[in-house]
Amino acid sequence: MPEATFHKIAEEIIELEASGHTAAAFSTRFPKFDAEQGYRVARRLHEHRLTIGWRPVGRKIGFTNRTLWARYGVYEPIWGFVYDRTLILAQGDRAEVPLEGLAQPRIEPEIVFKLQAPAPRLRDSQALLAAIEWVAHGCEIVQCHHPDWKVKPADCVAANGMHGRLIVGTPVPVARIPDLAERLPALQVALRRGAEIVDRGIGANVLDSPLLALEYLVELLAAEGEYPQLAAGEVVTTGTLTDAHPVARGETWSTELTGLPLPGLTLRFT
Repeated sequence: MPEATFHKIAEEIIELEASGHTAAAFSTRFPKFDAEQGYRVARRLHEHRLTIGWRPVGRKIGFTNRTLWARYGVYEPIWGFVYDRTLILAQGDRAEVPLEGLAQPRIEPEIVFKLQAPAPRLRDSQALLAAIEWVAHGCEIVQCHHPDWKVKPADCVAANGMHGRLIVGTPVPVARIPDLAERLPALQVALRRGAEIVDRGIGANVLDSPLLALEYLVELLAAEGEYPQLAAGEVVTTGTLTDAHPVARGETWSTELTGLPLPGLTLRFT
């Protein structure tokens, strides 16, 4: 596609994010629009955010849950940036989460890592664990600017992986969980709206383990070569353990985890 088209799509995403409105998917308007081109649009969105003062603090990985691929028509993981303006650190594992400006927001319970060293580019779980400072439970709020969440990979990556918010609970140093790699796949989460259990998920849903999802991102960034590699200090959220569920103002959602010493979260949406 012409460079002018990439610019046009990026400008429209900026407007949609400012308004919270929806519009027809770009993949329906530009049939040749693919994921590689979507990342080129995402770069323009990222550069715009940097110019207005946003500061990247980490990454999000999306569509790591294979059980959802057929439903959304996306068959490979994607990634985007997490910013200082989208990150919320829960206090006492509780947080108020503003939904203003988000289009069709949905909640995703996830596992979050913070790096204390650059992530190694090798398939070595122990070396990767050595680069991680802490693990925490988090919830990502994703959004979609296209009606009924009817999207293709290009639409998702162009909009920074549909990232809206990331709420992170109490961090636990990796050193306190010596068998973390072995326990992550069996981790279980219950997701509640009020008192009702809406969904359940396990760590193995996420590319067989959240740690393997992190490894996947390391390899993907190395292969792309156009974006910064994961660095010390970054937080990385690894993808939803359950389906993504719509949330609305006034609702309270909570999570409960078993299999790891990580507290759940209670989120009130405003």
